[in-house]
Amino acid sequence: MLTTNVRSATVAPTCRSLSGQVKTLPATSRLTSPAELKRTSAVASRKPSGASLRVRAVAAETALPGTAHSSGAGQRVMIIGGDGYCGWATALHLSARGYQVAIMDNLVRRTIDLQLGSDSLTPIASAHDRVKKWAEVSGKHIELMVGDVCDWSFLEQSFTSFKPETVVHFGQQRSAPYSMIDRARAVYTQHNNVIGTLNVLYAIKELAPDCHLVKLGTMGEYGTPNIDIEEGYIEIEHNGRKDKLPYPKQGGSFYHLSKVHDSSNILFAARAWNIAATDLNQGIVYGVRTEETMADPMLINRFDYDGIYGTLTNRFCIQAALGHPLTVYGKGGQTRGMLDIRDTVQCLQIAIDNPAQKGESRVFNQITETWSVNEIADIVVAQGNKLGLDVSKINIPNPRTEAESHYYNVKCDKLKELGLTPHLLSDNLIESLLTFAMDYKHRCNLELIKPAVQWKESGIRDNMAKAVVGGP
Repeated sequence: MLTTNVRSATVAPTCRSLSGQVKTLPATSRLTSPAELKRTSAVASRKPSGASLRVRAVAAETALPGTAHSSGAGQRVMIIGGDGYCGWATALHLSARGYQVAIMDNLVRRTIDLQLGSDSLTPIASAHDRVKKWAEVSGKHIELMVGDVCDWSFLEQSFTSFKPETVVHFGQQRSAPYSMIDRARAVYTQHNNVIGTLNVLYAIKELAPDCHLVKLGTMGEYGTPNIDIEEGYIEIEHNGRKDKLPYPKQGGSFYHLSKVHDSSNILFAARAWNIAATDLNQGIVYGVRTEETMADPMLINRFDYDGIYGTLTNRFCIQAALGHPLTVYGKGGQTRGMLDIRDTVQCLQIAIDNPAQKGESRVFNQITETWSVNEIADIVVAQGNKLGLDVSKINIPNPRTEAESHYYNVKCDKLKELGLTPHLLSDNLIESLLTFAMDYKHRCNLELIKPAVQWKESGIRDNMAKAVVGGP
C-alpha cells in the first residue's frame, strides 16, 4: 500500500536567502527505456500542495533473505540526503536489518543533473518509485520526506513527526568542482551545507536531545599535511605545555571548507548542548553494488562519471570500458583514502550501533586503504586487461590547485576495532565498477568526462555555461 500526505517541497539548486523560496523543478533523471520514462513522467506530473511531500511505503515486517538483524534493529533512523549515492545504499542496508528508516531529501542532486546536462551512467528510478519498489521487494517500510533541511519549518515538523533516535546527515552539496564553478556555486555550497547542519544541530537540541548525530565529513578536510593524519584530534606539546586539539584542517575547495566549518560547529554544539555526535571523515567511495541495491533493477544506485560529480575511479572505469585512455590529472602522485560503498554502509551501521557519548564529538577516519592516482590507474589497466579491454593512461593538465606529490599517512583504526571488514580495491574493482561500466557504456556521454572546472578560473561571473555539456 502506498499512502501519500502532501505538505511542501523545496528544491534549491542555486543560492538563496535564509528565508527565500525557490522554484521546485521536476526531480527526474534521464532514463532509457519507455517504461522508465513513463514512470518518471508520472511522478513529475504530480501537483503537490502544502508544506512537504511524504510518501510512505508500508508492508509486512519481513526480512530480506540472507540478511541479519543487528542489535540496533527497531531504532528510528532519519537519513538526510537519503536519495543520494551514499544515502540510498545506507537507507536500504539499515532497513533490511530491521531499523525504522525515514529518508529526507530535497532531490536537488537530480535537478543539478538537469542543469548540467549530465546523468548517472546507471538508470535510476524516481525517489518515489524507488521507495515503493523497496516495499514490494523487501516487505520493509521506508518513509520519504521531500523537503529542504535549510527550511526550518519543514525540518522541525519532520523531527516532531518521526522522532528520530539517530540522524545520519548526508544532505549536502558534495562536489568540490561544483563549489569552484563560480561565486554563486561557492556561496550556495557553503550556505546549503553549513546552514543545513546548524539546523540539524538545533533540531536535536530542541526536539530530540537524546538523538545521536552521525555526520558525513570528508578526508579532504585535512588536506595533505607532511605529518601523519590522526583521527580527528592530535596531541600537541608547545612551549612546555600539552593539549589534545582538533587536527589542523586545510580544505582544498569551498566544498571541503564547508565541511571544516561543520566539524567546528558540531564540536561546539556537542560541548555546549551535551549532544552526542560522530563525524565520519570519509575518503573517496567507489562501487555500485550492495546486497540491497542489486535486489531489483529499480533499486540500482547512482554511477556518476562526469568531471564535476564523478570520482576518479568511476571516470577511469568508464574510460576503460570505452577504450579511451585513462586521464590522469597532473603528475598523478596525489594520494587519497578510498573505500567500497559496501564498507560505507558497514561504517554507518557500526557508528549507529556504537553511539558517541553525550557531550562527545568523536571523529572516525572512514577509509580502508590509500592509493595514488597513478596507482589507481594502474589497477584499472591491469583489471581491464583481464577482461580483454585495451586500456592505457595519459597525463593531462590538472584543473585543481593541489600538491601532485606529497606525504600521506592516515590513521584509520577505530572503525576496524569496532568490526569493519574491508573490501579492497584491487580485489573488488571488476565486481564493484568495471562490469557496470561495461554494461552501461552505451549511456555514456564522453563530453561529460572532460574536466569542466578550473580552480584558478572561479570568479564572480556566472560560469555555469562552461560547466554544462556542450558549453563553450
